[in-house]
Amino acid sequence: MFSTGTAYSTPPSGKPRRRRPLRDYWQRVTEGLAIQQLWGQMKADARATYSFYSHDVDWEAMGKGKRWKRPFRIAWALFQAMLMKLTPARRVLLLIACVLLVVNLKFNISDRQVSFDLGGIGTAILFLLLALELADRVTMKRDLEIAREIQHWLVPEHPPAVPGVDIAFATRPQNTVAGDYYDAFLRAGPEGHAGQSLLMVVADVAGKSVPAALLMATFQASIHSLATRPGSLDELARDLNRYACDHSLMGMRFTTAFVTEYDSSSRRIRYINAGHNAPFLRRAAGAIERLSEGGMPFGIDSSTEYRSEAVTIESGDLLVIFTDGLAEAVNGGGEEYGESRIQARVEAFTHESAASVLALLMGDVDAFVGPARQHDDITCMAVRFL
Repeated sequence: MFSTGTAYSTPPSGKPRRRRPLRDYWQRVTEGLAIQQLWGQMKADARATYSFYSHDVDWEAMGKGKRWKRPFRIAWALFQAMLMKLTPARRVLLLIACVLLVVNLKFNISDRQVSFDLGGIGTAILFLLLALELADRVTMKRDLEIAREIQHWLVPEHPPAVPGVDIAFATRPQNTVAGDYYDAFLRAGPEGHAGQSLLMVVADVAGKSVPAALLMATFQASIHSLATRPGSLDELARDLNRYACDHSLMGMRFTTAFVTEYDSSSRRIRYINAGHNAPFLRRAAGAIERLSEGGMPFGIDSSTEYRSEAVTIESGDLLVIFTDGLAEAVNGGGEEYGESRIQARVEAFTHESAASVLALLMGDVDAFVGPARQHDDITCMAVRFL
């Protein structure tokens, strides 16, 4: 006979299987992560939290005075930085909770047998503050999830079907929404050309999260609107820059971009690099070229003129375009992935498809970074010319 309180289930084999609610609960809470992975996440979170609050600390002032007092001054400064992130009402609650936890006295009313534990009241206030902050976070996360869905509508889910061109995208925002942008679509060909050309763009709006995402949306709208007009790539870049200058908050929100146009009839690309990381063009024979010509980022100077460069493409060539978040991905030791590692990976690619190229490249970055928290948006586009 089974002991009381033990639950069993019957699997297909017919043998009873013991349920383990505690283990099941732990699996649900940890989402199946191992202890080492959890510890890595906690360390990454601790470093990110310290970095977030330490920005508000006057470290020059911390170095003054007696050395033995320095840890207490730093702890107090970090506490003040955390306190001032709260609303005024919650600041008061946090201060009251801290005082009650420090005092931690118990009062008894003997005739009525009533006891008050100030430390317990302080703990309850801390849980109340945690619940309030979690409610705000969940509400904001829900709104950001909606914003992320809108962002997904603004970028292509699948590349356009163009004979002789294999395209793949990969993007990973630092937060729920990103300031990176990628796109590939057909537009009217150059003047005097009856066919269509393939326009490809990867851009990075200065900043992160919601402000950058909003400007990314305006950049997407502008490039789709301006690309419908007949004109050269130079004229498109000029108009993009003027539009960006009108929405850049006096140059504070500029946009780096790599814009290229592929003409299948001439097997040539024309490109403009507006202050962006120079993409890698791996020739079928193995040589590496960097596409760096163009001008300053969009949104800084409305009078800037851009001149495109032309490159002849051969069958088997591979073009890899990326944002700085890929090159500047940092591991737990503070070491950057770097463009030299990207180049080494690109040099090793021979006949892989564009999707395979991105899978291998992003996998290599993940292995390098490990559990360290991502600190910038990462976007990459691979184009294999067949």
